[in-house]
Amino acid sequence: VQLQASGGGLVQAGGSLRLSCAAPTFSRNPVGWFRQAPAKEREFVASISWSGGTTRYAESVKGRFTISRTYDKNTVYLQMNGLKPEDTAVYYCAAGPTARSADALTPRYDYWGWGTQVTVSS
Repeated sequence: VQLQASGGGLVQAGGSLRLSCAAPTFSRNPVGWFRQAPAKEREFVASISWSGGTTRYAESVKGRFTISRTYDKNTVYLQMNGLKPEDTAVYYCAAGPTARSADALTPRYDYWGWGTQVTVSS
């Protein structure tokens, strides 16, 4: 596994969590966060270019979640505030192909890691 997500847990509605994605071999790749709830399809949550200069969010998390990456580009965070029960899911990080442009995002993710469970109680 080349990407490792961590930081999940159990939190009450309205609370916060910060997920981390260790991706030391993907410093020149855009990285995305996805989630999958029981009996639902996997869905996109947020993504960030390898420079960190471009980000994109699903409408359902805009204004509540923030994606960022460390200066050395090796770790990507997902700060989740104002959590809701419907945010409950297994969260995964994934990396896209190496990007020529530092600010490019990607619709394709080729590398996936193990997920981390986020449970939000009402």
